[in-house]
Parts: sequence; structure tokens; C-alpha cells
Amino acid sequence: MIEYNPKSWVSLIFDVYSRYVIKSLFPLLAFMIVYSTVLTYVLVDIFEIHIFFEGAIVFHSLLGVVLGLFLVLRTNTAYDRWWEGRKLWGQLVNDTRSLSMKVNAYLPEKSRDDRSYFEHMIPNFVYAMKEHLRHGTKMEELEFENEEEEQKVKACDHKPNKINSMLFQRINAIFKKGEITGEQLIIFDKEIKNFADIMGACERIKTTPIPYSYSMYIKKFLFIYTMTLPLAFVVEFGYWTVILVALIFYILVSIELIAEEIEDPFGKDINDLPVERISMNIKRNVKEIIQVDFPKK
Repeated sequence: MIEYNPKSWVSLIFDVYSRYVIKSLFPLLAFMIVYSTVLTYVLVDIFEIHIFFEGAIVFHSLLGVVLGLFLVLRTNTAYDRWWEGRKLWGQLVNDTRSLSMKVNAYLPEKSRDDRSYFEHMIPNFVYAMKEHLRHGTKMEELEFENEEEEQKVKACDHKPNKINSMLFQRINAIFKKGEITGEQLIIFDKEIKNFADIMGACERIKTTPIPYSYSMYIKKFLFIYTMTLPLAFVVEFGYWTVILVALIFYILVSIELIAEEIEDPFGKDINDLPVERISMNIKRNVKEIIQVDFPKK
């Protein structure tokens, strides 16, 4: 995710991301420039048409209203997904801190093995979930106290689920040993259940793309609008049509490109959520909270 100063106009106008968008759109932009140039030459210099296409301005005005509504809905929908993902990861930060504080407060000082277990497994859930929302969990990012635990997680397809289940099992084992009360068990149960709720909500965002027909018609409208745009400008502006069409094409398609990028907020695009940084902060916070009063020997 890009960090920036929203009050710095100059840096925003000439930011590197603008060049990134231009680079991504360059093949299409080059095609539109060539297409507009050829069409303008044919209509103005060869056929010398000056009246027939004047009605195209009205057509594009009406089509532009429809296209604008589509783009607004498209952008808002994509941003809602991005913002919901950010809220879920913010909730994950809060829940991991809350669970760590309860582990630190409820477990007796002598339970160093249990404390160490939660110190490693809570961040493990976060890191496993981060990569599960991408292309599969990276085992090298996880920390285990023994090989048995690592093999249990490694053998499962849904590794965040397995780690969450192991957290439940450990809490239940601690309760059976009499080191926490029934009321404390219920509190722990609620905290760990929140992990499953957050993971399920993130998976819903990840696995539910924008409906196909919705995405298809936006691109279809963009294509029709931009391909016929020179017809609306050529009579009035001549060869300036090439520049105007290229500019309008860049603006409209850039909006769609940004929407495509942020509708899946858990990836590695430059506008996606900073889940790596959030995961590192959670890991650091958990270690500080659980070990702040009772450091391991």
C-alpha cells in the first residue's frame, strides 16, 4: 500500500503511480492514438465530411451519462470491498491484542509452556490467514515450538482453520487442568471465535468477485464509447481529436483499472492493504503483551 501526504498536490500530480498506470495502459493508449489519427485522416482529409457526424455529440452525451453512473457504481463497489477488508484486519489487530492480554492475565506464571504456545500460535494464525487469502500459506513464516505441531498444520489444506482449532484445543486442555475457570473459558472461546468470523468474512470478499455481467457491460460500454468518440469530435476539433480521445480514454480506463486493483484488497498490488505490515505489528504486540510480565527463562 502506498503511503503519501494527501496535502501535497505536487507530489500527487507527478507521482510514480501515474506513470505506472500509463505503462499498464500504454498498448491500449497507443492503439487509440493510431486509431483516432487514421480515422481523422480518413474523414477529414479524404472524405471531407463536416456535417454527417455532428449528431454523434448528442449520442455521446447520453451514453456518457450512463457510463458515468456505471463507473461510479463500479468504483464505490470496489472501494467498499477494500474498506471492509481494512476494517476486518483492524478488528483482527484488536482481537489478537485482547486475546494476548487475557492469556497474560488469566494463565498463572508457572504456565510458561502455555504462554509460549500462544505467543507463537496467535501470530501464526495471522500469517497463515494473510497468505491463505493469496496463494497458500508459507510455512517458513510460521514459528512452532516442536515438529509435531508444524506437521499438523502442514498436513492441512486450510491452515488458518487448523491453527484456530489448535488454539481451541489448547484452551480446553488448560481448562481441564484447572488453570482457568469456566467463565474464563467462555471468554477465551469468544475471542478465538472472532478469529474464525474475521477469516470467513475475508474469504467472502476474496472468493466473491464482481458479477460477470456487471464487469462485462462496463468494459463493453467503455469500448463502444471510446471507439466512437472520434466521430463526435472530428468535425469540431480536427486533428486535436487525437489528443482529446487519448486523454478521455486514459481517464475512463484508469478508473476501471483502479477499481479492478482494489476489489481484491489482500493481494500484492501497490494499492492493496498493507497486510504484511499489519501482521508484523500483531506479532510484535503479542510478544510484548504475553512476555511483558513473565519473560521466558
